Amino acid sequence: MTPPPLFRGALEGVKVLDLSSVVLGPLASQMLADMGADVIKVEAPQGDLARSVGPARHKGMSSLYLSCNRNKRSLVLDLKQPAAREVLDTLVRGSDVLVHSVRTDAAARIGIDAARLHALNPRLVSAHVKGFSDEGPYAGLPAFDDIIQAASGLAQLQSIYTGEPRYMPALVADKTTALYAAYAIVTALFHRERSGQGQAVDVPMFETMTAFNMVEHLWGHTFQPPIDDMVYGSIRSGVRKPFRTADGYIALVPYTDAQWLRFFEVVGRPELREDERFATLAARVRNHTVVFGELERATGARTTAEWVAAFRQADIPAMPIQTLQQLPDDPQLKASGLWHDAEHPTEGTLRFPGVPFTLSATPGGVQRLAPSLGEHTDEVLGEFGFEQAAVDALVSAGVVARAE
Repeated sequence: MTPPPLFRGALEGVKVLDLSSVVLGPLASQMLADMGADVIKVEAPQGDLARSVGPARHKGMSSLYLSCNRNKRSLVLDLKQPAAREVLDTLVRGSDVLVHSVRTDAAARIGIDAARLHALNPRLVSAHVKGFSDEGPYAGLPAFDDIIQAASGLAQLQSIYTGEPRYMPALVADKTTALYAAYAIVTALFHRERSGQGQAVDVPMFETMTAFNMVEHLWGHTFQPPIDDMVYGSIRSGVRKPFRTADGYIALVPYTDAQWLRFFEVVGRPELREDERFATLAARVRNHTVVFGELERATGARTTAEWVAAFRQADIPAMPIQTLQQLPDDPQLKASGLWHDAEHPTEGTLRFPGVPFTLSATPGGVQRLAPSLGEHTDEVLGEFGFEQAAVDALVSAGVVARAE
């Protein structure tokens, strides 16, 4: 790729071993890498499963893999071989963070349980991303995004609109849990800066997504005994949705009292300014069916573009319903610089979203694109003190592997 401008990320100097695969762990470690951490992707000889998921120009370099593994280096290490444990131990002693998604029992068998890792390196932050907490009857069960959407109530919530449970059309459990994992790891690193001590971080998907869903959906059960049903009121009734216009759909959310007063003027219903059902937020929540009904009745009279222009002039929150295909050309995303095109050394021109937030002193960014399998095996082992002859011997024994 064309060398990007160098940046000084907030996590510069933090060395991360990423033994995870697919989306959750790799996305979490990519977030650390985007902020300057040196993330070493430790892969089995067959490589991360995500390497084969999605369209690809070359084997092992699929779209899904490329989206979760930028700013990393790849080392192939066959942890099923006894000799690999000594290699991994050396890596652990010289690292700050280890992320893995191996089930707890299997992790102990290959020597990456928290107790052993912290005996090797007391300053290590060991992060275990998993399906379910080890405390409870679901401990150790296999889990993927759909399983967690089902278990956490998210799939059932979709039945409010579809009439039957459905998975959200996004890997929402993986990606949301990845955010929590990155947050937990950085928090543990902050603690280490103060105390000098590492710690074990467990991030279970089921518990994380249940907590995520229940922020608004615990609703009346926030109080014990309950004073209302679960599920956020306007969602439970099915009225919260995009509204049809003369030529498409619009998202429209007048929320404050002042916005509602302006809304009634814009849609030609000034008499509703005096209606007590719309006077306060509490009243609008109680009467959400009537409130959303007024929105739906109003929007069919004009085109989406006409409504968007009118509502923006009145400072009322509104956006057209956009397709995924429209987003690369969205003027806001272009102006804010979200999209990046870069030349990958083997995969040609790639497009991807960059870091969506900014830090004034340590902004983060993209230094390198996702590596081929084993691309940095020699480089990484050399940095950890392995002589070239020792690396060659490990390659000959099948303990490590180089890119083909």
